[in-house]
Amino acid sequence: MNELQPLQAKLDALIAQLSPVKRKQLTRTIGRMLATSQRQRIARQQNPDGSAFAPRKPQKNRKGTIKQKAMFRKLRMARLMRTKATADSVEIGYTGANAQIAAVHQFGLKSKVNRQASWKIRYEQRELLGFSQQDLEMIESEILQYLAREK
Repeated sequence: MNELQPLQAKLDALIAQLSPVKRKQLTRTIGRMLATSQRQRIARQQNPDGSAFAPRKPQKNRKGTIKQKAMFRKLRMARLMRTKATADSVEIGYTGANAQIAAVHQFGLKSKVNRQASWKIRYEQRELLGFSQQDLEMIESEILQYLAREK
């Protein structure tokens, strides 16, 4: 990343010249693009580094068959992923119970399997949110395109 340091300094200077309204438009656009990228990556069951999520442990349902559906089918829904943009930053995440579920998997924490269970298990770490190399390239590209349109 040291190679990008001069470019980063120039981008910071150019972005600082934008009005707060323009910076917020830029961060909102980047936030939407990042959220879409995160949802697509979760659907592919991949960590930001491109590795596959740790497989779920074999668990039988009431009929005695093992669950084989993709994990996080609801967490990848656009209506559950929250994006907040300001002139200086963009935040992507979840709220409420969804945030708790995402945090358990993001950091590999211990949690109850269900509400009735009194025992907890440690979940494998599965990075739901994070920057992939493609995300970083997309952010840089979007900033350059936005600045070119504004000049």
